[in-house]
Amino acid sequence: MRFLCLTAAIILCSAGHAADSWMQFRGPNGSGISNNTAPVPIHWSKTQNLAWKSELPGPGASSPITVGQRVFVTCYSGYGTPDDAKRDISKLTRHLCCYELNTGALLWHQDIEAMLPEDSYYESGVSSHGYASHTPVSEGENVYVFFGKSGVIAFDLEGQRLWSKNVGNGSDPPKWGSASSPIIYKDVLVITAAAESQSIIGLDKATGNVLWKHESSSLDGMWGTPAILGVSEDRDDLVMMIAGELWGFNPITGERLWYRQGIGSKQAYTSVLCGNSQVFASSGAGGGTLCVKIDQQVNPTEPSKLVWQSPINATYATPVMYRNAIYLISRNILSVLDAGSGERLRQIRLRGAKETGGPFGSLDYASPVCHEGLLYYLNARGQVYVFDLDNDVKQLAVNEITNSKAGEKEIFWGTPAITKGRLILRSNQYLYCIHDAS
Repeated sequence: MRFLCLTAAIILCSAGHAADSWMQFRGPNGSGISNNTAPVPIHWSKTQNLAWKSELPGPGASSPITVGQRVFVTCYSGYGTPDDAKRDISKLTRHLCCYELNTGALLWHQDIEAMLPEDSYYESGVSSHGYASHTPVSEGENVYVFFGKSGVIAFDLEGQRLWSKNVGNGSDPPKWGSASSPIIYKDVLVITAAAESQSIIGLDKATGNVLWKHESSSLDGMWGTPAILGVSEDRDDLVMMIAGELWGFNPITGERLWYRQGIGSKQAYTSVLCGNSQVFASSGAGGGTLCVKIDQQVNPTEPSKLVWQSPINATYATPVMYRNAIYLISRNILSVLDAGSGERLRQIRLRGAKETGGPFGSLDYASPVCHEGLLYYLNARGQVYVFDLDNDVKQLAVNEITNSKAGEKEIFWGTPAITKGRLILRSNQYLYCIHDAS
């Protein structure tokens, strides 16, 4: 009886976390759509609706996640940072930090030494995002992080290390490093080790043991995060976009079920959207946006059915789908596509957007997210545009909350998390919580 009660408590605890938490990159199933109804502020500043800000141990391009009353975020330090005068790569350290949601207090942090040799920050494209680009993932019981060549590590929610697994020590051809975030399906932790071993790997989330592995050189140039598509009551597919194609897998066995060509870009920066047995994908320059219908009959040798294709493309930010429209932001332009036909319904230029500058231009990596009919879009300079999607895509606000140190630019590369009426933002210096406590 005591065992049954404990098991029930664990299940209820996990279910409670899932109901109002943001436990992976872009929230529930990577949709970018919040699943709770507590109102999130529309307007804020350094003095208005800022619940707290907490200093981070270093920069990172990963996004925050939340599990109940905890916020998790990854960072790096020691090398490839503004204070790295000696350029000593042996000092590179990754960090997993856990903060209290209501106060921003640091509950615990774990340091992870880098597995060397690592790609140079100063001789490759790694400088465009750094060494903490994969967003953590949780199922409500543990938290899992992926640090490229330094492997996959599981922690419990109190910070105790459970296991670690190396998934490859390779580099992609241009040496940009990987950034695809892990996801969880049932007991399988899915890792896209595109740069490290040109592979997609299913790990047992309890032990880190390899359950399946799919290797392909086609994974070069892939930085998006997979998602789960419900095809029927008894079938879920693991879906991902690579350069030039869409792939579908059985997430339990790793068997490839289908594919679809037609994406023209040589890179796959963004993640896919899933809904109604359809997959929506938007690639970078030279590509476009398409919708594919997935048949319940598995046929891995025949391409899946193309529903529509549009020349409108994304750059780095994954689109978000709200009701029957897809909202896509690229190069400071918000495009609205009809999800049924691909027709462009609206095009809005974001006025007053600031650029980060630098050798790679304005790297606006963060993806738009939605909450109760409102779209929130964060650019690299920390400006958050808020649009009312239920009222003709009306712009309501442009909020800015940067707290740059003297002579430095504060950069925001992570996608915001939404939970319990709060918007969580991360920059290369701080973690912020936006909340109206009145």
